[in-house]
Amino acid sequence: MESLRLKHFMKRSRLLSILFLCSFSSLAYEVLLTRIFSIALGYHFAFMIVSIAMLGLGASGTALSLFPKLKDPSRLGLYGLLVGASISVSYLLANPIPFDPITLSWSWTPLLCVGAYYILLSSPFFFTGLVIGTSFSSFSEDTNLLYGADLLGAGMGSVAVLVLLFGVAPDRAVMAISSLALCATFLAGNKTKGAIALIVLVANVLILAFQPGFARMKISPYKELEMALRYPGARKLKTIDTPFARIDLFRSPAVRFAPGLSFQYLESLPEQMGFTVDGGEMNAVTSADDPSKLAFLEFLPAALPYAIGPRERVVVLDPKGGLHVLLALRHGSKEVFKVESRPFLLEVLHNELGAFSGGIYGEKAWSKLGRSWLRREKKGFDLIDMSLTGAIPSGSFGMAEDYRYTVEAFREYLEHLTPQGVLSINLFILPPPRTELRLLNSLREALKEIGVVDPGLHLAAVRSWGTLCMVAKRSPLNSTEISLIKGFSKERRFDIVYYPGVKEEETNLHVQTPSPDHFLAFQQLLDPARRKDFIKSYLFDIEPVRDSNPFPHLYLKLKNIFKIYRAMGGKWQYFIGEGYLLPIVFIQVSLLSLALVFIPFWVAKRAKPSNFATKPRCRTFPARTLGYFALIGLGFMFVEVALIQRFILPYENPPLAVALVLTSLLFGSGLGSLLGHRWETHRGSYLVAVLSFLVIAYDLVLPSFLRSISSMTMPLRVALGFLTLLPLGLLMGNPFPFGLRNLGQEDPALIPWAWAVNGCFSVLAPLIAMMMAMGAGFASVLWAGAGCYLLTFLLFS
Repeated sequence: MESLRLKHFMKRSRLLSILFLCSFSSLAYEVLLTRIFSIALGYHFAFMIVSIAMLGLGASGTALSLFPKLKDPSRLGLYGLLVGASISVSYLLANPIPFDPITLSWSWTPLLCVGAYYILLSSPFFFTGLVIGTSFSSFSEDTNLLYGADLLGAGMGSVAVLVLLFGVAPDRAVMAISSLALCATFLAGNKTKGAIALIVLVANVLILAFQPGFARMKISPYKELEMALRYPGARKLKTIDTPFARIDLFRSPAVRFAPGLSFQYLESLPEQMGFTVDGGEMNAVTSADDPSKLAFLEFLPAALPYAIGPRERVVVLDPKGGLHVLLALRHGSKEVFKVESRPFLLEVLHNELGAFSGGIYGEKAWSKLGRSWLRREKKGFDLIDMSLTGAIPSGSFGMAEDYRYTVEAFREYLEHLTPQGVLSINLFILPPPRTELRLLNSLREALKEIGVVDPGLHLAAVRSWGTLCMVAKRSPLNSTEISLIKGFSKERRFDIVYYPGVKEEETNLHVQTPSPDHFLAFQQLLDPARRKDFIKSYLFDIEPVRDSNPFPHLYLKLKNIFKIYRAMGGKWQYFIGEGYLLPIVFIQVSLLSLALVFIPFWVAKRAKPSNFATKPRCRTFPARTLGYFALIGLGFMFVEVALIQRFILPYENPPLAVALVLTSLLFGSGLGSLLGHRWETHRGSYLVAVLSFLVIAYDLVLPSFLRSISSMTMPLRVALGFLTLLPLGLLMGNPFPFGLRNLGQEDPALIPWAWAVNGCFSVLAPLIAMMMAMGAGFASVLWAGAGCYLLTFLLFS
């Protein structure tokens, strides 16, 4: 008897270990793919990765429903081998696929590439799903233990991959994760499969060590790094990989960085070195060897704040290559603080180009989100300088969340100015006007919130041939400052856009456009009597943006879609940039997911009674059973996506927020599932109702909690965030194993189908969540998650 118990214990331990390793590797691969997509295509396409992962898991459930022999536990070793091998193979096959969203303006071929990505990259998750689904189907009485091992592995994998990225580039890290997954094959004890796993392991090690050309990450040719390197004489100098960004240093004729330089300046620019972050956001570091060659700084629109008064204490937000830092130093600023939101960027630039740049990042430099850094500062600043310009003009994707340009952010900036201090915003202007009008609108709202009665008296703006500089003060602009603004613009032949009392004949003189659109728009937006009508009738959505809906680059008005199409030159590319790739992908994924859900039912309907792949009950669609698993899949993903976005602001970069939320919720859910295995009080339908109200409570409490921790040290923030989300995770780990265990008692044949439905609806959830957030804010997504859980309780308790 004792030997039988030991044998059973060893068998269960081996099963849990295989499940843990496969979940660990697949989640690590999922997080890693978000980094790879960020570099190869852009961060804002990484949203597809969650759907890709869940699609693979859902498809595995469908396969197990249709082919019951796949549920044989003796196949777990094979599945472990396929998980490990498919991680490296799927990356190598998907890497050369030429998906370039820009080409959608003249070709629909990229949409086929999206489908290819979903099929190839979902394969490791499909095989992981076979491991999980087989375990659930064969050992449903231990569902809580199995689900706990699954989620604990996934939670630990999401953290481990960040640690791995400190020493290994993302494309190399794929091979390391693949090798780890292969260990599941060795645990299964099959010598033949173990030998095959060993061969794959050796291949991974060779690719990891030598990284042949086919294994190197392919970056879109339309990203700024690749375009700059195509210029004659261009060459890459160095690539530095960090867990949160890839930074490339290079020389190229494409790097000529002097945004809006006046035509009055006729001398050559100093030598400049280019760099990109994740293959985009191209910028430049300017040589400070010869101060005489820095005279061009006086001829930039960004010099406007210095023309209207001395600026002794200056903070440059997101200085990137440091052009605005050089500008402050040239004008004699005594203290220049540099705060960069990109992790590791200032450190890399200081280490690699410190001598070239004059050591501008040697002191008073921080890697933090500007508004979070300001919250800790007690003294005011004479100038807070922000630049939205890069080395070349480029638009931002509408689905790009950004907390630097919301009303709350501008209010933070204004509150940290001295009485005569200035907030300066510099940006490229791309017709038709929209970015500058949204910023003006948000800035106006922030001025009103700090007690300014007439914001129009506190603002001024000038434009050059391609850029605009907007300044704002807490105190009204006086006659001397207005005179200096006019003189600054006249000497450099910049056009005045706005100052208090400006007349139309003073504008649109030097860089003429068919009509003074900027002047007219500024006048109407700052006139209380005309503002609302102008915003309502304007072609684009230029309403102020807040932290609850942080999409400052989302300008589309659906009612004006055809007018906008004509205004953008009859090109659909604009709508892709606005985030309308989301509905296209959603339609594709919806059709595929629905097919996976209904295929078992369709097959059972058409099969002869003697050939049923599942019980005859499948001939009647079990809507009640499958509806339960669909709703908890939607609820889990809605909550996860909304919380990730909520934590981006206090954690200051998306990858860290993703890792923290995934780890907290998955680890907590794993513990919750294990507790449900041990104590009956920790399982039951009533917990779904409790979970629903707890999600709502988190929505109400989180904003003030996140504000309170934003000024703390990062390790303390991470620890407090983890502990705060853990209780929610403990409850979120119960509905799925609870339902699966009950299903195992009533109708075990439906378990794979339930697994498929849960996975397929989890595929749709991130896409639905992003579309909801773009329209109504992330709070609506969190409440939708709570609603799914409440509906689950009401319908299925």
